[in-house]
Amino acid sequence: MSVTDTRRSSSEPATDAPSTIALVAPTHRGSRRRNPPTSFAGIAMRTPFWVLTGGLALIFLYPLIWTAISSVSPLAGTNQVDGWGFGNYVTLANYQAGVWVYLFNSLFVSLLTVALTLGISLLGGYAFARFQFPGKDLLFLSTLAILMVPYATLLIPLYVLLNLVGLSNSLVGVALVLTMFQLPFSMFMMRISFESIPREMDEAAMVDGCSSWSALWRVLVPAVKPGLITVGLFAFLAAWNDFMAPLILINDSNRMTLPLAISNLRGQVQGVVDYGATEAGVVVLALPCILLFLILQRHYVRGFMSGAFKG
Repeated sequence: MSVTDTRRSSSEPATDAPSTIALVAPTHRGSRRRNPPTSFAGIAMRTPFWVLTGGLALIFLYPLIWTAISSVSPLAGTNQVDGWGFGNYVTLANYQAGVWVYLFNSLFVSLLTVALTLGISLLGGYAFARFQFPGKDLLFLSTLAILMVPYATLLIPLYVLLNLVGLSNSLVGVALVLTMFQLPFSMFMMRISFESIPREMDEAAMVDGCSSWSALWRVLVPAVKPGLITVGLFAFLAAWNDFMAPLILINDSNRMTLPLAISNLRGQVQGVVDYGATEAGVVVLALPCILLFLILQRHYVRGFMSGAFKG
């Protein structure tokens, strides 16, 4: 090979480099991000959403705000006549056995309902989602069929049944009744929560030596925590605000729940409605529900979305 050929071959990489750059450069320019829409167009697109959500927020918040303000504002015929204050709350606190007794009764019924609902729906949802047994679909449909029966029509037969077993006029009996009405939704919710979890997680846990019971508590329960929180929140709100079941099943005034006590408070003086004390009772009744929902709202939404996508 001559010196001229050697120089020519050594210079070839230098001549190829620009062509390579020329090929890469258009690709880089083609991958450039598009310019976002102008700020005016973005605002115009979001304005209907803001108006709709803002209007719905005002519609839902106005009654609560109006009730809270009215409970401390002066109103003729109430215990708060002169100036702003908490006279209506004093009336509520001193009504019959006292508001703290009714708060305890409501809290006891609500927590017992939540505990029973979570325990039964967790085990039932796990069984319906992971095991095969005769009559599985029929049993699940029978559980959901409770939703088709009007709530009030079952209270009288349940009252007779509770009277036979010695649970009439009992907070435990009220909690059992409320648990029964929460089971259809709770069982359905927990079943789709378990079905959204791949079965490979169960199999991997069993390969590591876990039994079905151990795999449930150590692996699956943490995975379905959003669904459990959703079920527990629904059960608490339903039990805390329920009026019909305590009205039918409770006869002792000292065992009344807070909604029933507020209803009786309305007409305590010759049928005249004490609006101030009633509004104070509504605020006390609504405040725990609002705080609990705000604290758990992220898990609540995740629980509803847990069964939307499977696999």
